[in-house]
Amino acid sequence: MDQAVADCQSDDMQLGAGDALLIVDLQNDFLPGGRLAVPGGDQVVPLLGEWARRFAALALPVVATRDWHPPDHCSFAARGGIWPEHCVAGSEGAEFASGLVLPESTTVVAKATGRDEEAYSGFAGTGLANRLREAGVRRLFVGGLATDYCVLNTVVDALDAGFAVVVLAEAIRAVDVEPGDGERALARMSARGARIVGSAEARQ
Repeated sequence: MDQAVADCQSDDMQLGAGDALLIVDLQNDFLPGGRLAVPGGDQVVPLLGEWARRFAALALPVVATRDWHPPDHCSFAARGGIWPEHCVAGSEGAEFASGLVLPESTTVVAKATGRDEEAYSGFAGTGLANRLREAGVRRLFVGGLATDYCVLNTVVDALDAGFAVVVLAEAIRAVDVEPGDGERALARMSARGARIVGSAEARQ
């Protein structure tokens, strides 16, 4: 068993009813070689695959968010945004990482689908919070890309919506546009009430 998975099997972290796995934007364009590559992004693919298999084996929900942009999305540099063109709907870059095997029951959530609609969070304009509540979800285990943007905003919105959040620290990676952005994002998530697991600090 992966060490991070094992860490979450302590008495107060045992998986059960009310838990769901939320995989954030694990798409080709965010992996090495992609249009907006996150350093080390490919390293989280097998980790989150293991988490997805474990949740599926327990018949617990798995949700995967994805950027699903039109070709003229407002975040693109050509339109004055800060990012190169990425995750254009229907493109190979927008597909989930080829090495990520998701259960057939996975709920896929597309975000930032309108040309003038920016959304780092998987909860922004997607109805995700209501869907999770309807499924009886109370606690989210979150991993994916990138720590300092879509993971951070998704976690903050999840907490604001009343969900408990466990951040899988070994299954996230940061863009780090400014050095230390990833660490600052982790600190912010922790300060807001998310539990960070899988790191050396969490195991002390």
